[in-house]
Amino acid sequence: MSTSRTEQATTAGEGSSSTRYTYKGSLIGSAHELELTDHGLSWEAPGKYGIWSYADIAGVRLSYRPVSMQSRRFRADIEHNSGQRLAIFSTSWQTVALMVPQDREYRAFIEQLHRRLKAAGGPVALVGGIGPIAYAGGCLLLALVAIAVAALLARAVATGEFAGALFLLGFAALAGWQMGGFIWRNKPQLYTFDELPQTLLPPPPRNQMK
Repeated sequence: MSTSRTEQATTAGEGSSSTRYTYKGSLIGSAHELELTDHGLSWEAPGKYGIWSYADIAGVRLSYRPVSMQSRRFRADIEHNSGQRLAIFSTSWQTVALMVPQDREYRAFIEQLHRRLKAAGGPVALVGGIGPIAYAGGCLLLALVAIAVAALLARAVATGEFAGALFLLGFAALAGWQMGGFIWRNKPQLYTFDELPQTLLPPPPRNQMK
């Protein structure tokens, strides 16, 4: 794979037989470069590279992985028959304080990858969300936080600490939005080539929406 590509995500133009995606997983080191070619998934990460035939790809897992600096962050894990894995993120580090979303390019690459895998006809495990054990743990943690906040809120109201009650309501709203969104999107599921889980992908461009 060529190393002269820019560090911006691009998709090939109309009529091209390949689709490219590039992102920086960290500030240190070079970018991860991936390309869907007629021969397979070509990839290059810092210090290693390879090309995987579509028929040798055993599984794809899509998930939603927000971080403090970027709440709209998605991840795809690609597994090879040999056990090797590739992680692809929808964001790219630009500076110490800036992680740039690449929604359009990431979605286009993931959709094209699924089309290529479907055409190859090999057995591929298509999984969405996080693992069942991690999901159950997240649900339990969310329930414990809700119980604790409810108890503290009741105490604050009973003692007339209305400022504290307002703070708790704000905290509950923020925690529910962040943790609840993570749990809701990452529910373990299986999906098909024809119905990719939309909650685990960036939204499509407006001109593609019905």
